[in-house]
Amino acid sequence: MSLPFYQRFHQHYDRSYRNKDLRTTMSRYHQEKKRSAIYTHGSTAYSSRSSAAHRQESEGFSQASSASYQQQASQATEYALASAVSRKAASAYDYGYSHGLTDSSLMLEDYSSKLSPQTKRARKSLLSGEEKENLPSDYMVPIFSGRQKHVSGITDTEEERIKEAAAYIAQRSLFSSEEGITASKQAAVSKQAAASKQAAVSKQATVSKQSAVSKQATVSKQSASTSSLHQEATLEKKSRKVAIREKAEQLSLRKTLEETEAFHKKLNEDNLLHAPDFVIKPRSHTVWEKENVKLHCSVSGWPEPRLTWYKNQVPIDVHANPGKYVIESRYGVHTLEIIACDFEDTAQYRASVMNVKGELSAYASVVVKRYKGELDETHFRAGASTIPLSFAVTPYGYASKFEIHFDEKFDVSFGREGETMSLGCRVVITPEIKHFQPEIQWYRNGEPVSPSKWVQTHWSGDRATLTFSHLNKEDEGLYTIRVRMGDYYEQYSAYVFVRDADAEIEGAPASPLDVVCLDANKDYIIISWKQPAVDGGSPILGYFIDKCEVGTDRWSQCNDTPVKFARFPVTGLIEGRSYIFRVRAVNKTGIGLPSRVSEPVAALDPAEKARLKSRPSAPWTGQIIVTEEEPTEGVIPGPPTDLSVTEATRSYVVLSWKPPRQRGHEGILYFVEKCDAETENWQRVNTELPVKSPRFALFDLAEGKSYRFRVRCSNSAGVGEPSEATEVTVVGDKLDIPKAPSNIIPSRNTDTSVVVTWEESKDAKELVGYYIESSVVGSGKWEPCNNNPVKGSRFTCHGLTTGQSYIFRVRAVNAAGLSEYSQDSEAIEVKAAIAAPSPPYDITCLESFRDSMVLGWKQPDKTGGAEITGYYVNYREVVDGVPGRWREANIKAVSDEAYKISNLKENMVYQFQVAAMNIAGLGVPSAVSECFKCEEWTIAVPGPPHSLKYSEVRKTSLVLQWKPPIYSGRTPVTGYFVDMKEANAKEDQWRGLNEAALKNKYLRVQGLKEGVSYVFRVRAMNQAGVGKPSDLAGPVVAETRPGTKEVVVSVDDDGIISLNFECDQMAPNSEFIWSKDYVPTEDSPRLEVESKGNKTKMTFKDLGTEDLGMYSCDVTDTDGIASSYLIDEEELKRLLALSQEHKFPTVPIKSELAVEILEKGQVRFWMQADKLSGNAKVNFIFNDKEIFEGPKYKMHIDRNTGMIEMFMEKLQDEDEGTYTFQVQDGRATGHSTLVLIGDVYKNLQKEAEFQRQEWIRKQGPHFVEYLSWEVTGECNVLLKCKVANIKKETHIVWYKDEREISVDEKHDFKDGICTLLITEFSKKDAGIYEVILKDDRGKDKSRLKLVDEAFKELMTEVCKMIALSATDLKIQSTAEGIRLYSFVTYYLEDLKVNWSHNGTAIKYSDRVKTGVTGEQIWLQINEPTPNDKGKYVMELFDGKTTHQKTVDLSGQAYDDAFAEFQRLKQAAIAEKNRARVVGGLPDVVTIQEGKALNLTCIVWGDPTPEVSWLRNEKPLASDDHCNLKFEAGKTAYFTISGVSAADSGKYGLVVKNKYGSEISDFTISVFIPEEEARVATAEAQKGNKKSK
Repeated sequence: MSLPFYQRFHQHYDRSYRNKDLRTTMSRYHQEKKRSAIYTHGSTAYSSRSSAAHRQESEGFSQASSASYQQQASQATEYALASAVSRKAASAYDYGYSHGLTDSSLMLEDYSSKLSPQTKRARKSLLSGEEKENLPSDYMVPIFSGRQKHVSGITDTEEERIKEAAAYIAQRSLFSSEEGITASKQAAVSKQAAASKQAAVSKQATVSKQSAVSKQATVSKQSASTSSLHQEATLEKKSRKVAIREKAEQLSLRKTLEETEAFHKKLNEDNLLHAPDFVIKPRSHTVWEKENVKLHCSVSGWPEPRLTWYKNQVPIDVHANPGKYVIESRYGVHTLEIIACDFEDTAQYRASVMNVKGELSAYASVVVKRYKGELDETHFRAGASTIPLSFAVTPYGYASKFEIHFDEKFDVSFGREGETMSLGCRVVITPEIKHFQPEIQWYRNGEPVSPSKWVQTHWSGDRATLTFSHLNKEDEGLYTIRVRMGDYYEQYSAYVFVRDADAEIEGAPASPLDVVCLDANKDYIIISWKQPAVDGGSPILGYFIDKCEVGTDRWSQCNDTPVKFARFPVTGLIEGRSYIFRVRAVNKTGIGLPSRVSEPVAALDPAEKARLKSRPSAPWTGQIIVTEEEPTEGVIPGPPTDLSVTEATRSYVVLSWKPPRQRGHEGILYFVEKCDAETENWQRVNTELPVKSPRFALFDLAEGKSYRFRVRCSNSAGVGEPSEATEVTVVGDKLDIPKAPSNIIPSRNTDTSVVVTWEESKDAKELVGYYIESSVVGSGKWEPCNNNPVKGSRFTCHGLTTGQSYIFRVRAVNAAGLSEYSQDSEAIEVKAAIAAPSPPYDITCLESFRDSMVLGWKQPDKTGGAEITGYYVNYREVVDGVPGRWREANIKAVSDEAYKISNLKENMVYQFQVAAMNIAGLGVPSAVSECFKCEEWTIAVPGPPHSLKYSEVRKTSLVLQWKPPIYSGRTPVTGYFVDMKEANAKEDQWRGLNEAALKNKYLRVQGLKEGVSYVFRVRAMNQAGVGKPSDLAGPVVAETRPGTKEVVVSVDDDGIISLNFECDQMAPNSEFIWSKDYVPTEDSPRLEVESKGNKTKMTFKDLGTEDLGMYSCDVTDTDGIASSYLIDEEELKRLLALSQEHKFPTVPIKSELAVEILEKGQVRFWMQADKLSGNAKVNFIFNDKEIFEGPKYKMHIDRNTGMIEMFMEKLQDEDEGTYTFQVQDGRATGHSTLVLIGDVYKNLQKEAEFQRQEWIRKQGPHFVEYLSWEVTGECNVLLKCKVANIKKETHIVWYKDEREISVDEKHDFKDGICTLLITEFSKKDAGIYEVILKDDRGKDKSRLKLVDEAFKELMTEVCKMIALSATDLKIQSTAEGIRLYSFVTYYLEDLKVNWSHNGTAIKYSDRVKTGVTGEQIWLQINEPTPNDKGKYVMELFDGKTTHQKTVDLSGQAYDDAFAEFQRLKQAAIAEKNRARVVGGLPDVVTIQEGKALNLTCIVWGDPTPEVSWLRNEKPLASDDHCNLKFEAGKTAYFTISGVSAADSGKYGLVVKNKYGSEISDFTISVFIPEEEARVATAEAQKGNKKSK
């Protein structure tokens, strides 16, 4: 019996069939009639088995279903069909239908009733060809067709499946209870045959674990069915009405399952990728404190989505809050339980589900109420963030407004494909509410950014971060972070540029981007992409599209020839499977890198999928409409409608149409036909592969040729009429390449960016965007400004070099390709746009007279990109607090930050404001100053210093400068005091930086803390005292900004000393200002300044002591960029020495002249200079005479490394003397000398000769390492040497004292090591050892003297190894006493052994002895006493070192040993005194009959033993015949006066005392002489016969 289609690839027919809810539902239907009923077609499966057995089987299937779910990942193919069918299995159970009506069953194993024959009105079967092959030959499908009014669709939820399954059980009970079921004997016989046939088919079709279970169940059911059929043989025939009803039901069920199977063959939903979706979303709750609350949700999607719970956008960590949260996920239902809710649990909770297809979130709020109305402030503690956004609660009530600021903001960023990047900023929210967390959202080009495998977001509580794990060009764009707090939000934006990755092939194009699947169908998928901005230097010839099936890593190319159009239909896909795609560009150089892969997409008709999902899902109602026949069965489909050409390119044409209205109930296929426009010769395009979707792509059409197209439909009934032909279509690109943009206008933006605008391309269709390129004027090299096309007509190009001039061009792009380049723009220099300056600030009165006042102020923070040309001052009178109208104080702009206003009224109160001006215009006036009274100052102390400024800001220091006060008081200013405090410190925390008054008007402040903000003030002093402080300078943060550079001193080749400074952050109008001791040096005759671009140099004409001081360089129009350099007396000396060296240069010598002996005895003279140019020359001098290269001397110069060498083959006596190498490199000279005379030369000569002989020796077999010794771990001596240049014929011979040592094994020279092992080395092995290597190339020898001191050293090492091999001391009891012992590998007399007891050396005696037995070293203590207890130490002295072994003979150890000694002693005494036979008795006594036998033996024992005799194991008593005597306690006598044959036997002497006994056995053999002679004669005769 074969399995139904929904069981063939699945482990269980319905996962929900026997769960608890279903059994509860079924019980309501079974209450009316409890008796078992036989199903309509005669199956006895339900009647022959008890309900308990049925439940057991169902539970077994349920367990198998659970196992199937656990194996989904590894059984993708099986699950592909089964998972979808499992969701729809309830509809099949509504009717109890089995596929084909005989192949198998859901719960009913066979049908034995004879089906009706085919009627004349019958039409073709609705079964497919494959299904017909599975039908038995004698089976005919009835022609009645029926349908339900409410046909159950494909259910989507567990609850619906449970209801439908229950409906099936109700239906079965309804049918079985209405009428009796009859059968005939013939039916029973037929049923038995069908059952046996089905069992055979089932055995063949068993391919899974579930099929095996079904097979076992089937066999048991069939046996029960057979027995039941015999019992029903006499039942009556069923009525005509019942038969019609049954047949109608059969056809309805069969049609439903056939249609379902057809859908499943075309679509396998669960094998495709589906984005997650919430079937049931979590709902909000309001609970009281201390109560538990559960949030539930149910999700769908494939692969199975992963769900994460969030609280106020922060993931919930169960382990971080043990006992607080319980998260469960069972059967697709996800639960978050919050235990014992408190006020902090009031929050917005989010359930986020994610799989490879996407991410989806659902929100629910939890509000925790209190029994008391007041707010518990204890819940507002650090780290809590639980109040949802909708509350907007602050500690002071509802927040009226939130102020959101961004610190440490991310700037315009540049990355490269494949790199990682992180964008982030710190978010400061005022007022700060710890329980109130903002909503953070990131956008790219206005679209929200969702977390994915490419990008992740993070919120730490005060910092938001967006991280790119793998940058792609698709990530390029304008990124915006939006922070929302209740109804208020702020946002910040910056652009991210992504450059192309380095091409694997130089000149290959860059990768395309934005690969998207536009149209997915069963037969093809249209892929689109964007062309790259970089073509590699040659035009792009086209693109290759690659596909990869999801779940594999095998990429295959979809097109053989490159396509230029940026859309392409991919065919050859397998229906129901998911794919990803990528695109590669190609030019004449090669193929570029692939694009980022697309999102997965399934080869599936979306309309068919929508129709499948739209089918109704409702429980069975029991209503069936029976008709004679269905008029649409077997109908040939009509022609398709609305056929049109949706897309046409030079490579392909895409057709689209609608299915015909008349199509029958079965699926239809399409055949596409084409013909030339001028003919009617139609040709079928897809002959081999029918089309399943109402869309099709045609390839291999002749470009420029005209065609018409039409489509036919086909099903099992035949091929329908063609559709109306399309209009004439010319093969070619309908989409034109856009025209080039025009009117390219660049404008200034910042010092590193330019804004480019243009007029968009006219009549451009499907425009993707624009690419902008820039080029440095005169370079001819163009670089892309963007790698992702931008829309609109304006773009900001970042990353440009300040001060460089650029030109720009733009081109448009659509799917057809890239337009021509626009005309180049005009050149523009990159510099910040100029604007009016910001207002000055901190206006103060520096001096006051009767009718005039001197004002001071601070320069604006922003100069507007241009130098400030002057200031305008306005003033007004203030009378009784009422200000008057403003008046101009100066007509001509003043250049200083101070101005004297005349013609004022004495004792009048005035207010002032100041406005700054640059070439862009007059800026906004400053804020109104304080009220100052115009009156004569008569104070004695000076006024405040003014114009404070700081520069050279570093992480631990800065320089503060100021100008002297305008009003000096009654006496001149004599000095200044500088005060400092942290910016946030209180006023009482000012501290002075100098104890003595400063004469200078500047101070270098040291000892600052990095990252701390400071403010400063200055007070002037005269003879009258210290005046009031100046306005504050700062706040300024102590930090070294990135890119900060310092003044560098340099000395050129002519010895000229200069100070150099470089600035990379200059404004367009910035200038360098050099100062000495912070006084400008513009007119100094001793200095010369040269500035070019962003570099400046100050040169000293004649550096001397008058030039000592601090030199600084300030950069105007910057944020305090400056640096300084101190030239003191030590630095002056260093610079003058360096200048002298550069004026009169020398060749720097890295290594002086040296000599070395080479391998062959050659002599190498060498020296090395730091560097040599190509023009360097070297002279070689010997004893004041130049020598040249020849047979004797070989010279070599390596100018790259500065190495100078001279080689000599051999040193002779005449070569003794002085050697000099003279080097000249341009103006620089150098030399090095080496003196080789006397003993130095003789030793060198000997060494050279030795090396020559060594080289000769090494031409044959030779020793690399000479003979040496080694003591092994076994205390043996190993003589070894290492040899080289060995061959098979090389012999090695060992000698000792000039006598050859016979070696058993032949040396194999493995690893070049030769060894001789001497075991148990001792004094006899002392001597001179020698080993000789020899073959036809020569010989070499090595000697090792092991005598005298060398032998002593070796023996010491041997003794050391023996001592180290000693085992721990052990305790052994003997009959004499206690023995302490240790084992060594072997013992030598050279190893000294000493014993000590409790720290005292043992004095040896007869009672205490020491010795060595074999490898055992022992100490024997005879007759031990308690005085012998204690710690014993054995000392082994190897000649140098003492090695100790200890044992503690006390306590339990002593008691145990002493007890054992006593036992052994008593045993020895017993053994010594026990009774024994010492000797005298023979083993066998042979005696002649009649002779006398006398035996005597000696007996020992103390006390005297008792003596008894045995004969044949029985006691023997003394009598006249056998006399037994024991005399003197030691002698026993055995006498027989005349032996006879009866005396033969076994005898024994038994001696016994209290210590033991012993038996001495002997045997007596008595012989008769006559018998022996007779026996001898007989044996002789027998031997003679054998010989004959």
